[in-house]
Amino acid sequence: MSKHISISAPTDNEAILGILNNSESMLKRIYIAYFPMVLQLVISNNGSDDDAKDIYQEAIIVLYNKVKAGNFELSSKLKTYIYSVCRRLWLKRLSQMSRYGGDIHDIQEYLPVNEDDLLSHEEKDIQFNKMEGALSVLGEPCKTIIEDFYIHNRSMQEICEKFGYTNADNAKTQKYKCLQRLKKLFFQQ
Repeated sequence: MSKHISISAPTDNEAILGILNNSESMLKRIYIAYFPMVLQLVISNNGSDDDAKDIYQEAIIVLYNKVKAGNFELSSKLKTYIYSVCRRLWLKRLSQMSRYGGDIHDIQEYLPVNEDDLLSHEEKDIQFNKMEGALSVLGEPCKTIIEDFYIHNRSMQEICEKFGYTNADNAKTQKYKCLQRLKKLFFQQ
C-alpha cells in the first residue's frame, strides 16, 4: 500500500511560529493552504491568476511584517485574516483600475481588516522604494557589498575574499562607510 504524501494546512500557531523563524517550508505550506481561496476571490472579481499571485504576495508581506513587529494578535482564524487582507487589497486595486462595480462576490465570510495594517504596509513600500533608489545611485563596490551582506546573507569573510580586502575587519570598515553613504542618499530623497 503506497502512502500518499500531502502537505496539510498548518495550525495558526505553527504558521505564526514559522513566520517568526523565517521558515521557508512554513511559508510554502501557508501558500499551498490558502492561495486557492484567494485565487477564487480574485478570479470571480475581474482578476487573473497573476493578479491573485500579486495580491496574495502582498497579503503575506502584511502578515509577515505584523508578526515580525511583535504586535500581531489573531482575533480570527489565520485563513480569515489572510482572506480579509486580500479582499481589501483587491478592492483597492479594483478601484484604482476603475473596474469595481460596487459589489464584490465573496466566497466566504470575511473579517474587516484594520486600515492601519494596510497603511503601514504602504508606508513600508514607500521606504523600500526610497531604499532601492538610494542603492541604485550608491555605486560600486558599495552597492554589491550592501546587497551581499544584507540581502544575500554573505559573511564578512566571503565579502573580504570577493573584493580582495586584506582581512574581514577592513571589509567591515568598508561596509560601515558604505552604510553611511547609503543613509545620506536615503535621507536626501
